[in-house]
Amino acid sequence: MGWLRTGVRAAGRGLARFALGPVELLACAAQLLGIGVTCIGLIFLFPLVVERGRVVAGLARRLALSWSGVPVAAPYRLRPQAVRGPDERFHAPDGSTYPTARTASLGMHSRWIWTDPATWRDLLWSAIDPFAGGALAVAPAALMASGAVTIVLRPWSWLMPLGVLGVLAGIAIAPKMLLWHGRWTRLLLAPASPAAAERGADRRRWFGAGLLAAFRCMTLGVLSALAVPQFLTCFVAVVAAGPVVAMWVLAWARWLPNLFRQLATIWSGIELPEPYLSTPRMSDISGDQRAVSSTTWWAGFAARARTMWFDPSTWRDLLWLACQPFAGAPLFLPVVMIGYGIWGLTLPALEVPLGSSSSPWYGEAFGSGWAALLVGPALTAAGLALAPPLLRLHGRWLTLLLRPTARASLLAEREQLTARVEQLTETRTAATDTLTAELRRIERDLHDGAQARMVAVGMTLGAAEALIDSDPAAAKTLVAQAKNASEAALSELRGLVRGIHPPVLAERGLVDAVRALALDSPIPVQVDADVGGPVAAPVESALYFAVAEALTNAVRHSGADRIRIELRRTDALLRITVQDNGAGGADATRGSGLYGIERRLGSFDGRVGVDSPPGGPTLVTMELPTVQAR
Repeated sequence: MGWLRTGVRAAGRGLARFALGPVELLACAAQLLGIGVTCIGLIFLFPLVVERGRVVAGLARRLALSWSGVPVAAPYRLRPQAVRGPDERFHAPDGSTYPTARTASLGMHSRWIWTDPATWRDLLWSAIDPFAGGALAVAPAALMASGAVTIVLRPWSWLMPLGVLGVLAGIAIAPKMLLWHGRWTRLLLAPASPAAAERGADRRRWFGAGLLAAFRCMTLGVLSALAVPQFLTCFVAVVAAGPVVAMWVLAWARWLPNLFRQLATIWSGIELPEPYLSTPRMSDISGDQRAVSSTTWWAGFAARARTMWFDPSTWRDLLWLACQPFAGAPLFLPVVMIGYGIWGLTLPALEVPLGSSSSPWYGEAFGSGWAALLVGPALTAAGLALAPPLLRLHGRWLTLLLRPTARASLLAEREQLTARVEQLTETRTAATDTLTAELRRIERDLHDGAQARMVAVGMTLGAAEALIDSDPAAAKTLVAQAKNASEAALSELRGLVRGIHPPVLAERGLVDAVRALALDSPIPVQVDADVGGPVAAPVESALYFAVAEALTNAVRHSGADRIRIELRRTDALLRITVQDNGAGGADATRGSGLYGIERRLGSFDGRVGVDSPPGGPTLVTMELPTVQAR
């Protein structure tokens, strides 16, 4: 009789497990409502609802273990903790920073819930389990109940053996159905295997890329509608207004093509630089042109208007404004497919159980709401798959009219080369001046310092030689003085060599040389450096002295009590930042130190940025193209 007791107990547990279905549906509805309110800005409600819903999923895991013998581990990620940093801000493990502990807790809690795949597996399980899992759980009890009802209502009919058979069949299959229900629970509520997790990540990436591309297509479609009034305004200005008004309108209308060029670069990966010819400067306008005009302002305006009128990109922009509304209309297709697919998926799901009917436009396919349940996901998936290639195709369309012409490209290259030549001329002049000043400093230091001391040593030794026979004690004193003078001269020579190229830089490299500077600083200096290998000696030397100058300025003028130096290499760019918590107010135009850094790094195409608001902190950023040491 043990099998009878086991079967009845299993059927009862299955019935109890089926009764948990309405609770799961309530949890699913609450989470969907949380997603809805998140869309209107109440982002703090969804994590709270999800954590409450995890109680139901946890109960299902425990029942699967105790009733079905199927262990189901919890798949949730550990909740991250914020750490207070030295800057009194709270730092998350992903690198995000928060001003207070409350905002850190809220932000990290939300990110933890949203990015955990188990959150969405729980949501899927709570939506499906009341139907799929509920059918497995309630089947034995339903079979037993139908058999018992048949036995009670038709005790002596030919249906009675079928009722007895139904009761016995329900008792027999109850343990197996309960086991299958536990395995079904483990399918969605257990941690995913690495292969399944990778497949899920691929699907989420595909879904996210499609959804993002669809949103971008819709944005570009809406912006394309702005081309209609823009084109009409420009057309009327060119045809009916005078050239002054026409040129002003055409110049103003360039913002929309430039916006599409920027979006094509960011969203489609197609580089579309501005193709316009450069506006001539007043120094480029000949004297004859200025003589014809009554004022220099009119001369400049006339030259700019002439350049714009004969610029091919001006008329290519006008043609693009006329064509873009038609080219942008297909961009709405993915959004329409996704929206109508979701509409066709959700509405029949509500109408079919109620037995109501609707028109084909509102969710039916081929006269059937059930068919719409299949067509809806298909349309949604097709819209998600169509959006990325359509976005790339639109980017290729933009290249037809918005990319620079061959003439504009040649002129742009010529201007870039001219600017580059001017820059190289300036940096060469600055480097020559710096080298000349450095040589004069070395010559002056040698002449006034070590050379004078060596001359004094020679004179002292000569006097000692004259006194060594007549007054040995005085000669001994002079020799000691000569020895001290030679040591002082040697110390000055070492200092001079250290100023030319520090030995620690030659022996240990840039990182250890900067750390040596930090150790010699009277203010605590934190160094965080990773340059990923040796750097060419000239670049290394320039950066070392630039950091030394920036550190000296911070020590002398900032009033700071803490300095941080960070060195990082990204591709072929070496970036160094020197930050202090001083009073701020540093200005490169008012001090020779920062100006000297700019001149030193300018010889290597380096850039220097200073961010020093009044009250601090001060951040000096130096960027320099690097060359690997050979």
